[in-house]
Amino acid sequence: MAKYWPATTVAMLCVVAVTYLNVIVPLIIREVVDKVLVQNMYDQLAWLSLSIIVIAALRSVFSFTQRFTQQYIGQKVVFDLRNNLFKSLEEKSFSFYDQAQTGQLMSRVTSDVEQVRALLAWWLETLVSSVLTVGSVVLVISTIDPRLMLFYLATIPLVLVAAYNFSKRIRPRFALTREIFGDMTSVIQQTIVGTRVVRAFAQEEHEKKKFSVPHSRYLKTNLEIWRYRSMFMPFMAFTVSLGTALVYWYGGGEVIRGNMTIGSLVASAAYLAMLVMPVRFIGFLMTFYQQAITGAERIFEIMDAKPEVEDKPDAIELPPIQRGIVFKDVFFEYAPGARVLDRINLAVKMGETIALLGATGSGKSSLIQLIPRFYDVTEGSITIDGYDLRDVTLRSLRQQIGIVLQETFLFSASIRENIAYGRPDATMGDIEKVAKIAGAHDFIMSFPDKYDTKVGERGVTLSGGQRQRIAIARALLLNPRILIFDDSTSSVDVETEHEIQQALQILLKNRTTFIITQRVSTIKNATRIVVFENGAIVEEGSHEELLAKDGIYAKIYRTQFKEQEDILEAQAVQRRTK
Repeated sequence: MAKYWPATTVAMLCVVAVTYLNVIVPLIIREVVDKVLVQNMYDQLAWLSLSIIVIAALRSVFSFTQRFTQQYIGQKVVFDLRNNLFKSLEEKSFSFYDQAQTGQLMSRVTSDVEQVRALLAWWLETLVSSVLTVGSVVLVISTIDPRLMLFYLATIPLVLVAAYNFSKRIRPRFALTREIFGDMTSVIQQTIVGTRVVRAFAQEEHEKKKFSVPHSRYLKTNLEIWRYRSMFMPFMAFTVSLGTALVYWYGGGEVIRGNMTIGSLVASAAYLAMLVMPVRFIGFLMTFYQQAITGAERIFEIMDAKPEVEDKPDAIELPPIQRGIVFKDVFFEYAPGARVLDRINLAVKMGETIALLGATGSGKSSLIQLIPRFYDVTEGSITIDGYDLRDVTLRSLRQQIGIVLQETFLFSASIRENIAYGRPDATMGDIEKVAKIAGAHDFIMSFPDKYDTKVGERGVTLSGGQRQRIAIARALLLNPRILIFDDSTSSVDVETEHEIQQALQILLKNRTTFIITQRVSTIKNATRIVVFENGAIVEEGSHEELLAKDGIYAKIYRTQFKEQEDILEAQAVQRRTK
């Protein structure tokens, strides 16, 4: 809030003004009772009434300014907080998202931030106003009769003990509701995203039951919270009433004995009424504070989490890649003790196409995710043109790498916007050029809106093959020095994949390319084939060299790839015949 100190100062001054005006009114009422009603000084009635009207008008102006300014501060602070939280999420490493639940993150960005806003929007008004009101009332009543105030203050220890016990019980339950709310959001998010799978396997009832578990816990915990609040607030009201009864009992006796005027007792009663709201606000403030502090802890838990992969303070810009990339004694594990890459040594020159082959879990995808520094190596080093990846800025590194991942993600936007995501300033000619290379232009032009066709969330309105071809075009538009294809043509048929590969051959010249694929045409055209097994490189060479070795690659080729090669040859014969 410090950056908004001018607005905070205005709000504080308005709080002081409103409190001061509120304190004056009972004194005027005392004059009305004692002078007009008791002493029959009717000439005083007009200006005393006018004073109350003027005070009410001034109080309205200051109250408006105070409330609007406080809301302004709350909205601006939360605006900054949400922006900082989103920025923090953008900077987090992949390892963070490997463990985090989407629902929990959504809950913190939305619901938890809103809890903080709810407190900031009125805590200053409530806290400062309550403190000033109590102080002013204590001072004024003490001038009337100090014993009146002592009777009322005798109930304060009960209020403090009740507030402490309420806070101790309510805070862990608020924390639990935030966690449960995040779990509920996760279930909803997964069910919506995976709705086709849910319907395909007729698991609607299962998902309902899965949602009902956290939902029931959420209901139970909220009822517990309201049980405590329902006990605390009446107790606070009873305590206030007890203090008021003691004051009337003592003050009434003093009026009867002639030691106090009726106007003074009425004014004291009015001041006591003014104390009711500050005392009751303690309960509201405790509730809002516990909710907000719980939300703030969850927010700063994310913001304070240090990214595992980030720029060094002295990181340099990576110059345009000229020579190639070298993996030296690379070890990698996602979690301590779970090694997925074991002493990888691989030197790739500029312009080479490297096909990575191996069973699922053999380490292929893990290797290519180290190149753009989605993760950092556990041991060893990866260098590009002699620069250790950890010594260059992430932006300058990733701007020279084009990636097409196996799980294709498209944004809920137009096809043109998706292709141009990495280069928003790209011309339509550039977009169409890469779309043709990726084999996407023809099907895009078949849509009524062509390149302006909107795709659904995650690109669900397109087929798997169409999404992959758009993703390939998106990567090609960057004109990267390094291209990475992680099984990126798995959703297209063999013939379409062959056409894409033919178009890519010219584009891949003078670029370093890593390809994970199960298609023989891609593997045969690669400069080198690198075979993985259990996280280690077990074979390396060209298609012919590895067949001659009659090792793992030859076995895989005979069992999996020969049939694909026969299909491609038959299709080639058909094309020549036509």
